[in-house]
Amino acid sequence: MSRKLWKKPAWKSASVLMLTSVMVLGGCGGGAQEDHVGKADQDDNFNATGLPIVDDTITLKMVSQKSALAPDYGEMEIFKKLQDSTHVQVEWNNIPDTDFAEKKNLLFASGDIPDAFYSAGLSDYELVNYGKDGTLLPLEDLIEQYAPNLKALLEKRPDIRANITAPDGHIYGLPSWEENDLGSNPFFHAINKTWLDKLGLKVPQTLDEYTQALQAFKTQDPNGNGKADELPLSFMHMQWCMDIGGLFGAFGMPDNMEHRIVRDGKVIFTANQPEYKEALKYVHDNWYAKGLIDPESFTQDAAQYLAKGKSPDETLGSFVWWEVAEMTGAERADDYVLLPPLTGPDGDRTIGRGNGGGPARGAFSITKENQYPEATMRWIDEQYEPYMAAQVHWGPLGVVFEKDAAGKLVNLPLPEGTNAGEFRQTVAVGAGAPGVITKEDLGVVVDLEPRAQQRMDDLEKYYMPYMEKENYPSLFFEPDELDTINRIEPELLKYVNTQRGKFIVDGGADEEWDAYVQTLEKMGLNELMEIYQTGLDRYNASLKQ
Repeated sequence: MSRKLWKKPAWKSASVLMLTSVMVLGGCGGGAQEDHVGKADQDDNFNATGLPIVDDTITLKMVSQKSALAPDYGEMEIFKKLQDSTHVQVEWNNIPDTDFAEKKNLLFASGDIPDAFYSAGLSDYELVNYGKDGTLLPLEDLIEQYAPNLKALLEKRPDIRANITAPDGHIYGLPSWEENDLGSNPFFHAINKTWLDKLGLKVPQTLDEYTQALQAFKTQDPNGNGKADELPLSFMHMQWCMDIGGLFGAFGMPDNMEHRIVRDGKVIFTANQPEYKEALKYVHDNWYAKGLIDPESFTQDAAQYLAKGKSPDETLGSFVWWEVAEMTGAERADDYVLLPPLTGPDGDRTIGRGNGGGPARGAFSITKENQYPEATMRWIDEQYEPYMAAQVHWGPLGVVFEKDAAGKLVNLPLPEGTNAGEFRQTVAVGAGAPGVITKEDLGVVVDLEPRAQQRMDDLEKYYMPYMEKENYPSLFFEPDELDTINRIEPELLKYVNTQRGKFIVDGGADEEWDAYVQTLEKMGLNELMEIYQTGLDRYNASLKQ
């Protein structure tokens, strides 16, 4: 692939972007201006193999999202070491993950884009459309010539190459994947076993037993402080790994964030099915109307939610979160046990399998503004070396890991007074970072962190026996299909989720159901499901070729 030398615009703050976007769009189109830096000069500085990547330091501007606990990536030890070894300096624009989607859209709309997007979670729509218009560079030739680690991975795993290849045959985004089954069920449902024991109740196995436990938590003062301050059930409505959608399986059809499941190769929209309506009626009549649900479950943010497990008096009866200790604090974690999927009124007992599950494909993209695409590809390829991938995702050697006699990365003890989830956010990019840790790497290159191993064990013990066999895979759609999905789905899901909350809080599912279903059809549900079915059929056919 020939080098394209582009003149990069001045970096602007988001506030300035908002004021100048019209001017930028009108007068400063994308990469129309060429930088006349001599190609020979750059070739003299660039090393196609070995380290450093360049003799004299170059600077790349990258946009990335980061968690609230993470420092600027330039302060992370792992990126300092990368700069020392490669001579590639990164000028980071780290945007809080809560604001990232909006500010990313601003950058694309204004044309004031960085040299690369890092850990950006670019959507298929963004990859396809910004690849098509030239904003994002096709990467397959750069991979072939300058990314030996990634090239070897894609040759060994053609399924990953297929996953990240757009319908036009190009690769616009690089993968991020921790290949395990941790995302197969995000809904880990815990209950206060200490309270159950005090009240003479067993761990519920059925929906009715769970309801009886919630009622006892509310009325019998299990924390013994003489106050009616117990929260029988708290969750975060329609939030990944915090929602009660897993409980809907007790009515024969589990729910998930997309309200989309697959059975026998057929795509089913859950939120207009009779089982879904029965679940909503049960939750309203038996839980919300009787004060068994924390009313803040529909408004609280994650910080407020996680704080409820750590209140001075223990007030939380049950909750949905995939790590008990992170919710309750280590000192209370042993008070809680996980609930298996509950058996419903008609004997149904199932839990959904999370959609997707393959590599995320928008973890790293190079833009047309980049003067050094070859050096950039070499820099990111360092993070596809398995040992480095593990450190970028989970933490650096000497801080989170040490090497054992066999050369495997093994976990160091946590610093005093910290928990693994919060600590790792301060030293590593985490899930969503470029890099792939395959199943073959686990136990050979790196040990799973104790939390993840515990989660795997819990999945196997509590949930795998009852899990749906199929899910909707991670697949690329054609551009016109993506246009239709993006035209219909956001507003449709917003309506569904609003109505879901309303039916739980206010009731009325029976009376309003027909009008609700008709509204979904008017919003384009049937057209949307036809596209998802076509995509799944095409994907399944490709597996047989």
